[in-house]
Amino acid sequence: MITKETIEKVLDAARIEEVVGDFVDLKKRGTSLIGNCPFHNEKTPSFHVSVAKGIYKCFGCGAGGDSLKFVMELEKYSYPEAIRYLADKYSIGIEEVQRSPAQLAAQDKRESLYVLSAWAGKFFKEQLWDTPGGQAIGLSYFKERGYREDIIKKFDLGYSPDQWTALSDAAIASGFHKDYLKEVGLSIERDDASIYDRFRGRVIFPIHNLTGRIIGFGGRTLKTEKSVPKYVNSPESEIYHKSDVLYGLNFAKKAIMDKDTCYLVEGYADVISMHQAGVENVVSSSGTSLTSGQIRLIARFTKNVVILYDGDAAGIKASLRGTDMLLEEGLNVKVLLFPDGNDPDSYVQRYGSSAFKEYIDAHQEDFIFYKTNILLKDTGGDPIKRADVIREVVQSIALIPDEIKVSVFLQQCSRLLDIEERVLLTELNKMRLQRAKAQDKKDAAASRPMSMDMPSPDMPPADFFLTDAERSDIGLPPAEAPLVITSEILQEREIVRILLNYGADLATWEGDGDIPVAPLLLHAMDDIVFEDRPSAFIIDVFRKKAEDFEIPEAKFFFSHEDKEVQDLAITCVSSPYELSPNWNDDKRKIFVKEERAHLKTLTIQAVYRIKKRKIEREMFKIREELKSGAPDVDMEILLSKYQKLKEAEKLLGSFLGNIIVK
Repeated sequence: MITKETIEKVLDAARIEEVVGDFVDLKKRGTSLIGNCPFHNEKTPSFHVSVAKGIYKCFGCGAGGDSLKFVMELEKYSYPEAIRYLADKYSIGIEEVQRSPAQLAAQDKRESLYVLSAWAGKFFKEQLWDTPGGQAIGLSYFKERGYREDIIKKFDLGYSPDQWTALSDAAIASGFHKDYLKEVGLSIERDDASIYDRFRGRVIFPIHNLTGRIIGFGGRTLKTEKSVPKYVNSPESEIYHKSDVLYGLNFAKKAIMDKDTCYLVEGYADVISMHQAGVENVVSSSGTSLTSGQIRLIARFTKNVVILYDGDAAGIKASLRGTDMLLEEGLNVKVLLFPDGNDPDSYVQRYGSSAFKEYIDAHQEDFIFYKTNILLKDTGGDPIKRADVIREVVQSIALIPDEIKVSVFLQQCSRLLDIEERVLLTELNKMRLQRAKAQDKKDAAASRPMSMDMPSPDMPPADFFLTDAERSDIGLPPAEAPLVITSEILQEREIVRILLNYGADLATWEGDGDIPVAPLLLHAMDDIVFEDRPSAFIIDVFRKKAEDFEIPEAKFFFSHEDKEVQDLAITCVSSPYELSPNWNDDKRKIFVKEERAHLKTLTIQAVYRIKKRKIEREMFKIREELKSGAPDVDMEILLSKYQKLKEAEKLLGSFLGNIIVK
């Protein structure tokens, strides 16, 4: 259990712009920072970070919170995991009761897999550095590849002994369960239920997630037998999904944002060699085809991608794969091929760091032009092949969402292909029309009702129309009614918004001088019962704190365990808008008062509105009772009560400037 003092230290140290900035490319806009939301796929930024308030808010998907919640939501961390990550980021020691590996493994499964992977990474490193076999075989191999010791340690490289059960035996002896060893792919089970090591006799490349935790491994054999696969990788697990991981991104993300460019290579060795050469904005797809998840990872940090591959026929084909997906996501794609069959790793080793940097700076080529030139070389003057090349190039251009870029590429390709631009444009429009029709068919198929015995996705579930009594008879819990946001709830949330934003601010009240908004607002709301649950909770906290002459800060609710309370607090203090700097200047002589400048009016009107709405509801109830004509209804008392409410409604209406026509 992490101590409360440690948690407070971590939350005080964690700066929202630094935590979010590790994962999202943020740009300054007014008093906020904005970027593309990491929680949903978007091309126009709607993700705002408020440094002053210490929160983030996406006005596209609604995600919001503080530094802690950001890490929890993005990396799917538990609360303790997120605290540990932030503590490590800010070099804060964690005070807690020490636990053995066996006790840690008994925690929730996901955390256990992380702990086991970290333990395995340490095991492989110790085997590399501290054992005769590791030094003679693994360390010698890395040094023969030209890797410096600091680079070997930076990437946590290791070695797995050429023994059947070395890691498995050590892990079980340390208290880890064999089911978890199989889950993360460190061990493989035989038919007799015994297990053996997956990575035996291999040098190890740990795979890290964005926050630097080990989630998987790649192992390279040092044997020459053709029957032994060169690389073996961890299988998919609860913590490792290869389609959403880029090797080296945890080391590269800051450099990618600084350089506004990401180099994409094929293997682990390419990434490591480029880091050693001083080029750190590089990641690898780890030998797999590029996926949409990996592309979205890159797009968080930059829109510019340079693909680096070797210059043989296989490298040329590899450079063409996956690029259409990059274009479709709106990224700017360039390609760089190395001469004489070199790849980034071998080029660095052969020519050195300086020559490598000079080469990658001088030989980048835009993908569309590169593809055009490469494919034209294979036509051999054949007009049919030439027509196919034209269609393939136009097909790639048709994927680009930016119309200005499309126009430029069409003009350039028209000259390269020696064909009229209008012909290319006609073909492009034809392809776009075909894609649109195909998408319409796909959408129609998705919305078509399913078979008669299967409910449509757009229909409520079969138990939706059951009463609570019927649900109870078949063992189902009572159904939860969806929350309908009424005008009453909006007015209640407006009271909460004022308290969270201005509760401690002073307003001038006649006869009382300058007094904080919160106590006077709470006093005026004594007779109001709040129906919105999260609003009622926040109001109750303010009332309890007021008894001790305290006013809670808004950030008190940002990390609250109740998600509805947390979301309401974030929403109340967030806004996608701010006053333009073109206003409030001497040049235009237009001055706009900020909300804080008229807190008294703001507070009084909010109170009057919510009281007026409550009065209107009471009047409606009385009218319904009068209509019912029930024998036990005292008409005289009801009419008297109605008249008093009517007078109060008119009075509040006059204060608010409303016109009552009744």
